[in-house]
Amino acid sequence: MKIVVTGATGFLGRPLCAEFVRLGHEVAALSRNAEKARAALEPSVQCLKWGEEPGGGLPWQIAVQSADVVVHLAGQSVAEKAWTPAIQQALRTSRIDTTRRLVDAIRVSTRRPQALVCASGINYYGDRGEELLTEASPPGDTFLSKLCIDWEAEACKALELGVRVVCHRAGIVLEHGGPLDQILFPLPVPVSPWALGLGGPIGNGRQWMPWIHRVDAVGMFVWSVTNPDVSGPVNTVAPQLIRNIDFTKALGAALHRPAIFPIPGFALKALVGEFASELITSQRAEPAVAERLGYTFKTPGIDEALRSILAKGLR
Repeated sequence: MKIVVTGATGFLGRPLCAEFVRLGHEVAALSRNAEKARAALEPSVQCLKWGEEPGGGLPWQIAVQSADVVVHLAGQSVAEKAWTPAIQQALRTSRIDTTRRLVDAIRVSTRRPQALVCASGINYYGDRGEELLTEASPPGDTFLSKLCIDWEAEACKALELGVRVVCHRAGIVLEHGGPLDQILFPLPVPVSPWALGLGGPIGNGRQWMPWIHRVDAVGMFVWSVTNPDVSGPVNTVAPQLIRNIDFTKALGAALHRPAIFPIPGFALKALVGEFASELITSQRAEPAVAERLGYTFKTPGIDEALRSILAKGLR
């Protein structure tokens, strides 16, 4: 298959592109900096610049229109220290406007892709306490919930063009280089409090914490690209449902360190800004679609996941 990927140089995009190449697919990456993308990705990946250029017939548009599948991962990080109105608008633009641009390119194509596989977030559900969440559960009403709602709605406009649409509502993706680093190194210093035995749960630790090992996040994207039965929202989370305190214990065990010093919510907000509110919300989300359609998790348990990631240390 010919697969076009946005956000290809990101935390998930790089290993996903590498896996597509390993499986023998033809991959084109759309990037605001094509030279940087060429340096970061496999030599066989075609790297094309995309942006706000007007007009049709641009190389990235031609690539989208000739693709079998488009995978859309682009989006500015939500872990900004302050969600100012400008940052909030940038978060929306980097997700919703880029999705609209892709769908517009598909709309004018005479040969449309079979599928648009789009990233989304488990934040779609907001703070839901003890409620068990499947893909059929209604959305929440937080800023990130509304962002995910609008993001998915833009992607779903491709349905009217006869394109299969998948929206991956991803939990916290665990691996070095992603959110785990923020957990291990919350302070602007090179020493982790976990190395000093000062780690602990966030808030009261009772909130449900949807997570997934990056190898399974990549696996679920590949599975949804190649399996025509997968459509609509997909909770991209591990089957083991855990609370933050369970995650903390597993992290401490993997590091051979105690995990008894809780991080108050107000202290976390001082460190990471409004994003702190998302770290103390609760989403008891299960991968109902993945389990029903037979995805096989490679790392289903948190203990195994953290041991494998941290086997060589904190970085």
